[in-house]
Amino acid sequence: MSVLEILKVPDPKLREKAKEILKIDDNIKKIAYDMIETMYAGKGIGLAGTQVGIPLRIIVIDVDQIEGESNPMVFINPEIVEGRDRVVNEEGCLSVPGYTAKVERFNYVKVRYKDLDDKIREMEGEDLLARAFQHEIDHLNGILFIDHLSKLKREMFLKRLKKSMERNL
Repeated sequence: MSVLEILKVPDPKLREKAKEILKIDDNIKKIAYDMIETMYAGKGIGLAGTQVGIPLRIIVIDVDQIEGESNPMVFINPEIVEGRDRVVNEEGCLSVPGYTAKVERFNYVKVRYKDLDDKIREMEGEDLLARAFQHEIDHLNGILFIDHLSKLKREMFLKRLKKSMERNL
């Protein structure tokens, strides 16, 4: 396993739509394990293929590590089939380092996906897991959490990002 490079805004690859995975083979499994290692190295709770320059519909999530446990999960071609009970909560992103904002999302979702054994499964998630599902699936569609902000907050973020990039030149 190896740690992959996490793409950061404004990298245009973060805006690409990921392609469906048609065959789960050893290469896909290696990508999944590398993504898990990368997520842990970045101290994140989720990671999408597009965040590491792999435009495939694969995400990894582990919300249990916040409590010092480890329960990494891999989701191939995930899709939200049900969502309810909207809530606003703080959110951050490994591809948008140093920035958090309040984002409205469903507090409950049901997700359909394939596991690494190529079996179709469904999983329900609430609270942080529901938020992680939505955040990572957004990445697969080229959407960042900052896209959910008001126009004013997004413009303020982009100005801060531009200044930060100019300082680092």
